[in-house]
Amino acid sequence: MLKLMNLTVLTGAGMSAESGLSTFRDNDGLWNKHSVYEVATPEAWKKNQDLVLQFYNERRKQLQQVEPNEGHFEIAKWQDHFNVEIITQNVDNLHERAGSKNILHLHGELVKSRSTGPSRNTYLISDYNLDTGDLCPDGYQLRPHVVWFGEDVPAMEDALNIISETDILVIVGTSLNVYPAAGLAFEASSNCPIYVIDPKHLDNAPSNAIHLKEKAISGLKKLTPKFLHTT
Repeated sequence: MLKLMNLTVLTGAGMSAESGLSTFRDNDGLWNKHSVYEVATPEAWKKNQDLVLQFYNERRKQLQQVEPNEGHFEIAKWQDHFNVEIITQNVDNLHERAGSKNILHLHGELVKSRSTGPSRNTYLISDYNLDTGDLCPDGYQLRPHVVWFGEDVPAMEDALNIISETDILVIVGTSLNVYPAAGLAFEASSNCPIYVIDPKHLDNAPSNAIHLKEKAISGLKKLTPKFLHTT
């Protein structure tokens, strides 16, 4: 049986923007409504737990109202021809809902909560609300299972291993400004083709990358016939 090539897709907020999810850095992005220091740091959690929980409850409610876009489904189709691994900076579940199987969430998952106790166990959130007083089985308050600014990214080692073994790397919908995730773009082998999909010029993209100045959906659709021709 012919071994499938490894194709890794690194996705950011622009991947889900065409589904109607707000991004953080656009003019109408989430940070215009809330400062990062109010809702996405350990210090914010200590200062105003209710505000942090409300912020993520609103995001979770919005997630239930949107659907995967054509770009998510395009990536899912590649699984028939490649060993596809998705490394996403997004905390939504749109890749899963589109049918993709191998997804590594660098920054956590919006639909999960996590114990604030030493176990750090995670739990699915059945509805979109997570409130003060919602405790895990070991009696600790539950918090959003999201990596906040200033926290370590536990999945980075796994992500580095995936990138180092990939045959093709596609970067879509990320400004490559958020570290350490942005550094993954430079961890592929020297002979690995790299495709960057973003409508804006990215000064910090790998110098050998092929840049498609497109939004996620149109850029991914342009790659599909190229990729299928190579298999």
